Amino acid sequence: MAKKIITSQFKIQAPGGQATPAPPIGPALGQHGVNPGQFIQQFNERTRQLNGKVVGCVITVYQDRTFEFEVKSPPAAVLIKDALKLEKGSGVPNKDKVGNLTKDQLRAIAQEKQKEMTGHTVEAIMRTIAGTARSMGVTCDEI
Repeated sequence: MAKKIITSQFKIQAPGGQATPAPPIGPALGQHGVNPGQFIQQFNERTRQLNGKVVGCVITVYQDRTFEFEVKSPPAAVLIKDALKLEKGSGVPNKDKVGNLTKDQLRAIAQEKQKEMTGHTVEAIMRTIAGTARSMGVTCDEI
């Protein structure tokens, strides 16, 4: 028989391979009945190769306090910052531009995010990611 789910699902974002049970992760896990130490150990083991890159995680908690989690790819903004070696986006994105994404960089990010986004083609996902980039003050080559 299948396990009964207590908390349908909740999401967190944590640095891959370097998560700690300190706030905000520990309290978020604790309020849903997940043992933070056990989760952090498993999460860090699965995300060791990401080495500090922020990743999303969807956690399902069962009645017997066991859990399962699925690691998602990093958010588009994190991938854009990594591609351009930026520390952060622009505070005034409509005036101050902080970088330019080439079409090849945009395609690489779109292909990495493809399985988690709803676009039917890589070009549609590229346009979505270009919109995220524009909101960060990053210009993009024509798609």
